[in-house]
Amino acid sequence: MLGGAVVAWDPAVSEAGAGTGYRPAPEVLRAPRVAVGNVPDTPGWVPGAPALAIEYADADNDEARLAWTIDDLLGAGTRWVWVVRLAAPRHVEVHAPGEPPRRALPGELLHAPGALQNPVQVEALYDRAAAQRAILTSLLQREGHSSLESLRDRGLREGRNEGLQQAVRDVCDVLGIALSTDEDASLLELDGPALAALLERLKRERRWPLP
Repeated sequence: MLGGAVVAWDPAVSEAGAGTGYRPAPEVLRAPRVAVGNVPDTPGWVPGAPALAIEYADADNDEARLAWTIDDLLGAGTRWVWVVRLAAPRHVEVHAPGEPPRRALPGELLHAPGALQNPVQVEALYDRAAAQRAILTSLLQREGHSSLESLRDRGLREGRNEGLQQAVRDVCDVLGIALSTDEDASLLELDGPALAALLERLKRERRWPLP
């Protein structure tokens, strides 16, 4: 569930599934634990293979069956197969066409360009806290925020600007400065430095309203 959620919410992913059945060859059926890409919302076995497949293997795993699955998927067009090894020491085996398998250890990042936008930390495929951070980052990016830090900084900026906007209006009230409707509306389009400069200019000009 954790690994599936991490990749499913990646901003580049529009199709993902768990246990999706594939028919990479006429008499071959394979159903990886997690699949990204080529996961149509239709019944039946899917021709071909996903772009990314994730398998989970524990100490008692059927290694022969797993090897067949990896070979069949890679042969049918899968670009990456990640095998999450849950027996200690935990790690991820990365399989790609024409390349020897490599081991990715905790702390390393897994990349799947063309299938995923974000690199995936090895731990995010099995550790709840790491998965939660990865999912949150992807959800924020789907809403137009690059990260949690950028959202926080934006909130601070907007809060400061809102305070400066009100300060401009308050000073104008105290000094009797008449702001036109357009001038008042334009306050919403100014950032902090521009608002501060406007405030100083208005105080210097002391534009009294016409009788």
